Amino acid sequence: MNMNGIVGAPTTPFDQDNRVNYDLFARQVDFLIKNGVSLIAHPMHIGESINMTGDERRKLAECLVKAAAGRVPTFVHVSYAATYQSRALAEHARKAGATGIVMMAPYHWRPERDAIIDHFVTVAGDLDARLIVYNNVKATGVEITPEMFVDLMQRLPNLAALKDASFLMDYFSEICRLIDKMGKDVAPYTGIEHLLTSVPVGGRGCFSACAEVAPNLVVNLYKACAANDIKTARPLQFKVKELLGVLMKNYPATIKYAMELMGRPVGLSRKPILPLTADAKAHVKESLKRLGVLDTEPRGW
Repeated sequence: MNMNGIVGAPTTPFDQDNRVNYDLFARQVDFLIKNGVSLIAHPMHIGESINMTGDERRKLAECLVKAAAGRVPTFVHVSYAATYQSRALAEHARKAGATGIVMMAPYHWRPERDAIIDHFVTVAGDLDARLIVYNNVKATGVEITPEMFVDLMQRLPNLAALKDASFLMDYFSEICRLIDKMGKDVAPYTGIEHLLTSVPVGGRGCFSACAEVAPNLVVNLYKACAANDIKTARPLQFKVKELLGVLMKNYPATIKYAMELMGRPVGLSRKPILPLTADAKAHVKESLKRLGVLDTEPRGW
């Protein structure tokens, strides 16, 4: 199983009646695979997981597996505030045929160390599926410390990767060191495309916020970093940083508007995320033009 490279994290398309458009979602999955992602995870926060019902999330998991059709590994995000809810989604993801699950510490509660460990073990300990642990302090209020991650690696043989949204090189480097020290085949990913700094210390790729807008840019950045081609990677990393600065404002509505500009419309986001203003749309369009995205990336599906 290839766990190296870009992890595609699709948005969730909604129609004019604010319902999930499952056919269009399948088209997004196919687009990402054809344009070079190595894995797909859904629904991440970019996919508005916390804006959807459990039934919608389960149906999207089934759609993801069917659309990927075994071409790349598929991971279903199952984070919830309650352990039993995460477990139910995890069991469904496995029955649907997903490769594995992505999971954070529980939302809101800010549990102590032992409760966090228990949460992961209860949900994934006996699950016949791979696990990506997601460290997101801003969303959960707690950190999966390096010491806790060692404990999880020891207790969960199905632990396959870590998604780190701390964006702190001290933390990420320590995780890479501990994985290497323990001789584990565990993939450390950065939460967005900070590849030039993460790959040299052992990073195996990233979750991508930009791939649905500019897949060529993101995949070429990863390939340059993996080949240790710093001369090529540096300007690509700087361009990605500028693109992220644009797309992460009013996220994920801005990403969806940028996709519309690229001929891949997926509708609006659900409230409380509001549509872009006219000025914001003009800024996004000018930025994509200035960065060369409009001229160098695929148009349409």
